[in-house]
Amino acid sequence: MSLLPAIITGLALGSMYGLLALGFHVTYAVSGTVNFSQGSSMTLGAVAGYFFLVLWGWPGALGIPAVLAICALYGLIIERYAVRPFVQRGSDNWLMATVAVGIIVDNLMLFVFGKEPRGFPSMLAVKPIQIVEGAGVYPLQLLIPVIGLLLATALHLFTRRTRHGVAMLAVVQNPNAARLMGIDVGRAIAASYAVSAVLAGIAALLIAPLFNVSSEMGTLFGIKAFAAAIIGGLGSAWGVMLAGLCLGLIEVFATSYLGSVYTQIITFASVIVILVVLPHGLLGRAGVKKV
Repeated sequence: MSLLPAIITGLALGSMYGLLALGFHVTYAVSGTVNFSQGSSMTLGAVAGYFFLVLWGWPGALGIPAVLAICALYGLIIERYAVRPFVQRGSDNWLMATVAVGIIVDNLMLFVFGKEPRGFPSMLAVKPIQIVEGAGVYPLQLLIPVIGLLLATALHLFTRRTRHGVAMLAVVQNPNAARLMGIDVGRAIAASYAVSAVLAGIAALLIAPLFNVSSEMGTLFGIKAFAAAIIGGLGSAWGVMLAGLCLGLIEVFATSYLGSVYTQIITFASVIVILVVLPHGLLGRAGVKKV
């Protein structure tokens, strides 16, 4: 693969990791918890999108909002039944509970959808644009990084420049003070989980035409997205998106120049090296310990 198409492909793939990682960021920034079912949210969005848009032929104006609504509902269910009961008791068992729910949903998708991957046709992934002679990229690969960066920008501006966004960030810092200021803490946390799952749904709809739809597609994506969230710094929207882009580029270059057999080795070895050099992430900050 030529250099420029490889870079574009890497940015498109990295944007998917970044979008999923933004979901981890949102729940952590608001509640101090992490949605470990994020990968299953992506699988749910891709499978729902296949049924609505491909199998049943719904128009995009109807099918896409329906997919995102299902993902948002899934996020709300995760928060209400797999996170809130444990957090209220001061327990960290929500870690295992979210993992368990994700595994259950992935297996339900396997039962409903089947094991074989299926194509997800898109007008943006039919005819490649020739970037250099003999090599090209699909228009969708150009669109994905733009959407990813726009969503990261919107999320950053919402949490830093709007009243509701600042109120959501105040929840994790001091829930009791937030309640005294009239902030509905429970609703803010639930909303963060809904947004987290919606971001996964958007990623699923964007990546499905390039990678096909399968009942286990979200598993590896979710793991790499969590790696991006840690590398970027869970508290930074820009950090997790930047880390996702870096992971995508590393993965594509490893595949292009060393072969696919080395892809995961190089990718996860890079994660370890980055965390050794930057233990708080690319844009993360060291926590302040009070004594």
